[in-house]
Amino acid sequence: MAVVCPECDSPLDIDAEDVDEGEVLQCDECGVDLEVVSSDPLELAPVDTEGYDDEDTAIVVDEEEE
Repeated sequence: MAVVCPECDSPLDIDAEDVDEGEVLQCDECGVDLEVVSSDPLELAPVDTEGYDDEDTAIVVDEEEE
């Protein structure tokens, strides 16, 4: 079974035995980052880059009342 990019439907030359779940690959055609969500069967999903900033958005307020 051939694997295709979920964004541009281009065929991807990936051997399921050479990748691990959680590994991030890049599509040669459209350049989107793809995460290996399953290695048996091989399944890829686009990486959600917006979710990576969650820890950096915490606001610390230091107020002193007089």
